[in-house]
Amino acid sequence: MQHWDRIEAFVEVVRHESFAGAARNLGVSSSHVSRLVARLETQLGTQLLYRTTRRLRLTDAGAVYFEHCAQLFDGFQEALTAISDYQRRPTGVLKLTCATTFGEKFIAPLVNDFLAEHPQLSVRMDFTNRPVDIVDEGFDVAVRTGALPDSSLIARKLCPRREYVVGSADYFQRHPRPHTLGELSGHNCLLGSADHWTFDLDGQHRAWRVEGNWRANSGLALLDAVHKGLGLAQLPDYYVREGLERGELVSVLDAHACTHTAVWVVYPRHRHLSPKVRQFVDFLVAGMDGRA
Repeated sequence: MQHWDRIEAFVEVVRHESFAGAARNLGVSSSHVSRLVARLETQLGTQLLYRTTRRLRLTDAGAVYFEHCAQLFDGFQEALTAISDYQRRPTGVLKLTCATTFGEKFIAPLVNDFLAEHPQLSVRMDFTNRPVDIVDEGFDVAVRTGALPDSSLIARKLCPRREYVVGSADYFQRHPRPHTLGELSGHNCLLGSADHWTFDLDGQHRAWRVEGNWRANSGLALLDAVHKGLGLAQLPDYYVREGLERGELVSVLDAHACTHTAVWVVYPRHRHLSPKVRQFVDFLVAGMDGRA
């Protein structure tokens, strides 16, 4: 769009209710402001202001035009504020929540690295496997694993995540390997916080109910039970990768492994994202690249 100076002059005249006030704010003469507004009216082919010796008043067309133009210039100011905020150092308290094991292994070291670069910042980390409403509970950022539900939160992907069904090498010396999901009924399926496992079956994401004599809400306890040959378990890659590489664990049903899950950093949608959140999220995304 051309002639932004004309639009700016008009907006300032309306806001200051005078050509003189607009001129002082813009650092030009009153006559220059008057000429700019007159040229804008000519350009638009309509009168925007009623001018008298005592006051200025918007025409109906002028009121409509001012409403839209004021939003444009407010947007410009917000853009300048956003850039200024981005360039400022992060300050205050950064509150973060994350699943326990993943957070302790991968996220906490990155948080500590970020704090070392910004010692003026304070950090509060809460590691929990329960669902957390980060808005109601006052968290700035959450790291979530698995399939991300629909929400109003902004999400950025940190890394892929895959679920494995595993048993110990010793376990499979005593039990046959399952080749279909139906064969899981012949195995002791060790359970975590859910009473089902997730699979991709015929192109569809499926929750498959399994049963066993062991249950706990701890991934590390579940992994220990698998290593000791108590049964099969479904666990994320970051729990089982080392055991698989050493041959201590055996993965089965790989053809049905879920491929749509990942690890995400999520945060509330704000018009002006604070420097601490913006810079930390960028730092986390870069730091997780290739780690998990």
